[in-house]
Amino acid sequence: MRVVMKFGGTSVGSADAIRQVAAIVKESRQNHEVVVVVSAMNAPDLRTTDTLIAAAHAAAQGEGDATAHVAPRLLDLHMRAAAELAPPDACAALETEIRTMLDYLSDLSRSIAVLGELTPRALDLFSGLGERLNARLIAAALRAAGVPAEAIDATELIITDDRYGAASPIMDETTARSRKRLLPLLEAGVVPVVTGFIGATRTGVPTTLGRGGSDYSCSILGACLDANEVWFWKEVDGVLTANPKVVPEARSLRVLSYSEMAELAYYGANVLHPKTVLPLVQRNIPIRIRNTFNPSHPGTLIGEGRGDRTARAVTAIKEVSMITVGGPGMLGLAGVAARIFIAVARAKANILLISQASSEQSVCFAVPLAEAPAAVAELRKELENEFSAHDVEHIDVKDSVMIIAVVGSGMRGTPGIAGQVFGAMGEAKINVIAIAQGSTENNISLVVSAADGDEAVRAIHRSFAL
Repeated sequence: MRVVMKFGGTSVGSADAIRQVAAIVKESRQNHEVVVVVSAMNAPDLRTTDTLIAAAHAAAQGEGDATAHVAPRLLDLHMRAAAELAPPDACAALETEIRTMLDYLSDLSRSIAVLGELTPRALDLFSGLGERLNARLIAAALRAAGVPAEAIDATELIITDDRYGAASPIMDETTARSRKRLLPLLEAGVVPVVTGFIGATRTGVPTTLGRGGSDYSCSILGACLDANEVWFWKEVDGVLTANPKVVPEARSLRVLSYSEMAELAYYGANVLHPKTVLPLVQRNIPIRIRNTFNPSHPGTLIGEGRGDRTARAVTAIKEVSMITVGGPGMLGLAGVAARIFIAVARAKANILLISQASSEQSVCFAVPLAEAPAAVAELRKELENEFSAHDVEHIDVKDSVMIIAVVGSGMRGTPGIAGQVFGAMGEAKINVIAIAQGSTENNISLVVSAADGDEAVRAIHRSFAL
């Protein structure tokens, strides 16, 4: 069986954690062909990617030595771990590689300081370095544990467009390159250790895949290599029925459908980014979420099918604003909804939820809190004539709200689910500001005040005995 497995930043954040990763890979390799995808190191006192991005922005403000200040810390972080994991000769070779990469970034930092400008293309060079450093460390640790391994930059494999900071893969070219580069290694018994998060344009310019990019890298490679399964090693025992910080009695789910996972990811479950699931759904490749620090736990299996229960989990998106556009003249005003959403798109705001009454006199939608001011400004410009004619009379913004999502593919066609959700809200004396349900019936979403959000999650969790 061919398995592509990804280890997140905390799973590779220390020598002890990396030692655990090596043990997992070594055991898995006895029965499977294994490809490993890694994130940058996230140590308690040094989050690599955040540190690199901060240095890039400091350089743009004229601090030419910004990277020179953080380079010794990054070198020390990786070499201290290496000293515990690999023999001296391997450590010496690794240190040479790391110093070369850090020196290049220091040169780039000084150039940015002279120009006084940080382009998205340059920022991608900075933010993707952590994965490049860590892939080499993990490969050295695997070799020291008796596992043949080779570090590979995903710039050789994942070909993307040139949307720096949030690039999309060009799948046919990525598939050809990945298979040509990785399949011979697998046939030779070598474990490729691939950098997550990064790719490159057709001309070889490095890019990054945006939020959740390392998980996305793993699913892209899983699809390209026709993996039998793709495993994401996290710090939790699979996907939980709710955030355990909010609901202490939350439990891990044994199985989920693709659609359930996608809904949970979209609505705030910090397990997989929504776009991660797509390449694997298209090829019907099962996903497993497992715990690096509790590898005996089976975790959660995600695949085709429909849940055998009604609601499966409840999750929430915090720091949301609810925007309402209303006025008596909106009734029957052709194209007004389209213009509202075009204006929001110009503001580059992400609409999380939409609700409209059948009277058509108002449209309300939720966007991330930080994106609301720009969205409102664009709406006022777009609807200026309608305001003058009093067709539209108000644009109201309600900050400090949360979206609560109840997810379960078994909810489809089951009477009484919505009643149970809102009954739970009534018993908890929580006011529901807005309601939405997708046409798939896999999700019932409601908006409540931020002050009531956690209690709303707990009330629904109790009501469905999740």
